[in-house]
Amino acid sequence: MSDCLAGLRLVHARGVGPKTVEGLYNVFGSLPAIVKSSDHELKAAGLSEAKIEALKASEADQRMEADLRWAEADQHHIISYDCPAYPDILKRIPSPPIVLYAVGDIDVLHTHQLAIVGSRNPTQSGKEAAYEFSKYLAQVGLTVTSGLALGVDTAAHQGALAAAGLTIAVAATGLDRVYPAQNRTLARELVREGVVVSEMPIGTRPRPEFFPRRNRIISGLSIGTLVVEAALHSGSLSTARHAMQQNREVFAIPGSIHSPLSRGCHALIRQGAKLVETAEHILEEVGALIDYAEPKAKEGPAAVTSETDRETLDPAYQKLLDVIDFSPQPVDKLIERSGLRPEEVASMLLILELDGHITAAGGGKYVRAS
Repeated sequence: MSDCLAGLRLVHARGVGPKTVEGLYNVFGSLPAIVKSSDHELKAAGLSEAKIEALKASEADQRMEADLRWAEADQHHIISYDCPAYPDILKRIPSPPIVLYAVGDIDVLHTHQLAIVGSRNPTQSGKEAAYEFSKYLAQVGLTVTSGLALGVDTAAHQGALAAAGLTIAVAATGLDRVYPAQNRTLARELVREGVVVSEMPIGTRPRPEFFPRRNRIISGLSIGTLVVEAALHSGSLSTARHAMQQNREVFAIPGSIHSPLSRGCHALIRQGAKLVETAEHILEEVGALIDYAEPKAKEGPAAVTSETDRETLDPAYQKLLDVIDFSPQPVDKLIERSGLRPEEVASMLLILELDGHITAAGGGKYVRAS
């Protein structure tokens, strides 16, 4: 029996998940050996009678036939744990996927990856940070891995594509569908420039419990995980916790103490995640593990504005900029703090925004960009 067929038998055996297979693999040494074992051998290895029956029944499972038909299409792959194409880094995590379903260039799975995750409803500055960090890191040779979700995930994938770099999306559904549907076009672009993977069989619909399982693969494929924005109870923190358990690096971008989307990152930093303000901070930690090219840009994304840049501002503009925080502030508060006339502030805010010093945060509020 081939490794692929053995893997599918185990995937479709009800109640026999990755943790169970991991234990059986340690006993029998291969996926084919597991499915060829006798009932007595499987029972001796700790498998219950119900699971033994499920394993035997899976040979005739119609869902396995659907997987095999799906794999006949161009660039469709089923990679079992025993297959050489299965990424070694993923084998090192607890309860690794039994098989990976993949669409695209599976060689990308063997590149050095950095996971970038965050809120599905980020701030504008959060989206920009995800995009710019991803673009920069892809430019120097890291593959950007994320979850194809809206918000930060989408921005991360788009940043890597903008740099003509490599990117991997890990889905929580079967690969015969795209979730969320809004990202169908992005998924097609990812297949051309990277790969989309999932451990879920063909036909699997999105369910809440599948996303934490997906998150362990995102971190498991990567040498480190960067969290851009995250609330205290979010899937992004789940990915970061998996990374910590897998002994991978965890990075977090700090934010305003007033923003709910900063609290998750601040909690991670208190737990030992590395605070990063520029992409170079990440390269300082993982650069020794990879060969990377110097980027074209002199500075990484989200770099703090230099003193030289500040000195070029007109004193009145600098006075206004100095009272603009990294949390959104209403215009009337800026007028009060700066002591400038309202008509002056209105025109100066426009110039500062055009020059990239500040960002409109909505609701007539402004936030410092750098």
